[in-house]
Amino acid sequence: MRYNLILIALFIPLTGMAQLSAPLANAVRLTSYPVTTGRSDPVFIFCRSSGFTSGSVQASSPGGTAPFNFSWYGWNNSQGSFSDSLKTDVSVPGSTATNLGEGGYRVHITDGSGYDTSLYAWVFIDGPYANARLQNFTCEYVALNGTAAVDTFYYYEPANGTKVKLKNGYTFLWSSDPSSAIPYPGIYIDPVTFSPPLEDVVYKLQVADSFQCSSESSFPYTSIHVKADFQVDPNEGQAPLKVSFTDKSIRGETYKWEFGDDSISYLKDPGIHTYYRPGEYSIKLTIESNLHCVDSLRYNKITVDKSEMSIPNVFTPDGDGLNDYFVVEAKSLRSINVEIYSRSGLRVYSFSGQGEALADWKGWDGNVNNSSIKAAPGVYYYIIRAVGWDDVVYDGKAYRGFLYLYR
Repeated sequence: MRYNLILIALFIPLTGMAQLSAPLANAVRLTSYPVTTGRSDPVFIFCRSSGFTSGSVQASSPGGTAPFNFSWYGWNNSQGSFSDSLKTDVSVPGSTATNLGEGGYRVHITDGSGYDTSLYAWVFIDGPYANARLQNFTCEYVALNGTAAVDTFYYYEPANGTKVKLKNGYTFLWSSDPSSAIPYPGIYIDPVTFSPPLEDVVYKLQVADSFQCSSESSFPYTSIHVKADFQVDPNEGQAPLKVSFTDKSIRGETYKWEFGDDSISYLKDPGIHTYYRPGEYSIKLTIESNLHCVDSLRYNKITVDKSEMSIPNVFTPDGDGLNDYFVVEAKSLRSINVEIYSRSGLRVYSFSGQGEALADWKGWDGNVNNSSIKAAPGVYYYIIRAVGWDDVVYDGKAYRGFLYLYR
């Protein structure tokens, strides 16, 4: 029996609250009267952002026998009571009060058999405040200024008219369209971004309160910011290495390219730049807009291979497409001189070249002195001299030796 009493005591206030309802309300809270303890009246919140400028409350009788008489009264703050008569509905099963402004309401319910009760509710029209504006901007940052506020609502203690504050708070969130960086958009009401947008955006501040009501404010922002950017192709290879630079910068008006080899270009698109010396190069692009905003980008790294040379000792000029030429495997050579002799001392092939001639050289095809006469299979002697673009000289015993020709 003890537990049944507890359950009944818990159920009574919920049943009483259910007799007044507001289906269109955005949120419902309960009063906490400091003097009139044991009684909790519903507080109905209507959001202005949902189009409400007034509220509506429905009443049904918690007891008695239908039909009922419903008499509605409003809270009179000067008298400290529910004494302002609003309307009466006679011999009806239920009643709805509409166009209700902010304040407290009582509905007195009777039937024809002596049933008599009153129900109470409070109505508030809620609208958080949001204001977004531009605080400041430079080439390096954008500073936003936001204001967020919520309405303060009071209901009144029925016993003595004391004001009781209804708890309310808010959260906010900054965003932009298109999306851009905003640091801690839900923490700092006045955020400053040092990664400013590179395109025009609309900044928006959304504010929501404890009653799920919301408001937003926005403004357009025209970007002035710049970004230095470029594409490199290729970024490595042997000398002379021809590298293509393609500008991909935003709002660049003037350009300065520093290629890392003491050469500079002020063209927007410098085209192809040639690196002759083996090594690693760091490239820097600096741009400036017509509003004197400056940005730079450094690219690390372009690698030009050091000179190398490897000499094969056999080749098979039989026309099968495999190993048909005696060719020096090399990187970054500036020049080369090749001489090949038969065992009797007769020179059967020679080549000397640099630049384009060296780049186009395919090697010895096994014919005597570039004629149609094919050299006989056997052992041949080579002498090779070369100089790399890094000034390394390839000469001496290491670059003299025998090679074998097979057919």
